[in-house]
Amino acid sequence: MFIDTHLHEKKYSGDSFVSLEEIVGKAKSLGLNGVCITDHESNEIKEEADRLSRKLDFLIITGAEILTYEGDMTVFGLKDLPKQKLHAKELTAKVKAVGGVAICAHPYRKNNRGMGDYIRELDWLWGIEAFNGSTPEQYNIQAYELARELGVPALGGSDAHHIEQVGKFATWVPNWVRDEATFIRAVQAGLAYPAVNNGSGYEIYSGTYKSYRVGNSCSVFA
Repeated sequence: MFIDTHLHEKKYSGDSFVSLEEIVGKAKSLGLNGVCITDHESNEIKEEADRLSRKLDFLIITGAEILTYEGDMTVFGLKDLPKQKLHAKELTAKVKAVGGVAICAHPYRKNNRGMGDYIRELDWLWGIEAFNGSTPEQYNIQAYELARELGVPALGGSDAHHIEQVGKFATWVPNWVRDEATFIRAVQAGLAYPAVNNGSGYEIYSGTYKSYRVGNSCSVFA
């Protein structure tokens, strides 16, 4: 099954222009099996997301995107989010303590929010967002190669703030993923792989590159 693991909803991410209902509608139309809402420093949408998930019988997982001093991480399983900025090692220790997962988001994006090579210094790391829909392709490929080097899962997410971005990249996880807890278990087990929307469905990345036309942009994937 395919999940877009990095999305922002406009109520709690001030730079987003898309509602939860719009995100889910677009995701379903693309053939996605679920989405992760990862608002900036917020998981306040969880109750609303859970209600809509039950109503539509569609998987909606609530995480959060946290900006540390070293860069952004998407976190899952951490109910009590930090109330002030902290270092990445402090955040990953908190995530480890509750049995969650933390994923380095768009590590090589050049906007002072990517962790870059500092990732190698982390005490705990569960995955790297290798393919991010708002990041140039060469930096995505660089992130994928780092995930391979470190032997951690490479994930894909759109990082959508606009409706047309939803579902550009996604993550394959096993069919037994049904909620946040099983999503966490899949990532911890290394059962998560980046995938691309190739215009007719989703493909898992296989390690060789070719171009796909996605919307109005061309992405390198395989």
